Amino acid sequence: MHTKTKIVMAAFAALAVLSFAEPARQREVAANDSQYILVFNDEFNLPNGSQPDPTKWSRCPRFHSLWNRWVSDSKKVVYIKGGKLVCRAIPNRTEKADTARMLTGAIWSRDKYAFKYGKLLVRMKTNVYDGNFPAAWLGQQRPTGLQMPYGEIDVVEMFGKKKESCHTAHTQYTIDNPRHGLRNAFRHEIDVTKWHVYGIEWTPDYVKWTVDGEEVGAYYKVANKTLQQKHQWTFDSDYYILLNQSVGDGVHDMKQDVNRVYETQFDWIRVYQKQK
Repeated sequence: MHTKTKIVMAAFAALAVLSFAEPARQREVAANDSQYILVFNDEFNLPNGSQPDPTKWSRCPRFHSLWNRWVSDSKKVVYIKGGKLVCRAIPNRTEKADTARMLTGAIWSRDKYAFKYGKLLVRMKTNVYDGNFPAAWLGQQRPTGLQMPYGEIDVVEMFGKKKESCHTAHTQYTIDNPRHGLRNAFRHEIDVTKWHVYGIEWTPDYVKWTVDGEEVGAYYKVANKTLQQKHQWTFDSDYYILLNQSVGDGVHDMKQDVNRVYETQFDWIRVYQKQK
């Protein structure tokens, strides 16, 4: 065997070893802090056509918000393919009894898994069609009938044709006071059609957002007692996870196309918390 051929084969062998080691390396490096351990994850490695793991996820119900007004339990809008979770928004051409113009896919871990504080990472990609509106986010795990000040952490959202990721913290105070003057929303220019890892670090004092490990924004709990009483910070309770593909119209300069298929793929999602 020629020396050059041996070198090439050795290089391929090294690449193969690195390739197999990559998932393990990602698990170790992802949290980027020895204090954190993996406490929840889904790699979506079920057979093609499967529904998401029912011990972790349920379908979101339809309601009146922009993101869930056309949510459907159709297997055409949520399924596993190639080790990825696929969430879609499709024209409604088959559900004749359903008046929704489109059928959209959404899952949540409500009543199955929720957490308070930690790091969450999700690897995903989407398209950049007008009206595209996918998200990975956290909602409050509220006991039935209990009224609580509102809280929502948008790990990442994408809007329409913009090649950027958006990251927002919503509290009762920011909703009640649109001109609150606090920095609670951030945008990061990036090609969302490519695979990227979006994340948060959530503590009793702040929520920080990352894209591929780079910090892109932070929302802090303020010391001002008046603002605290007005619920400027509502992130000291359990939150569950939501993954969805929706369509938007009339917000963020978006115009939906009800004849188009929208699709977002989630490769994996992982939650880390500090060791007690």
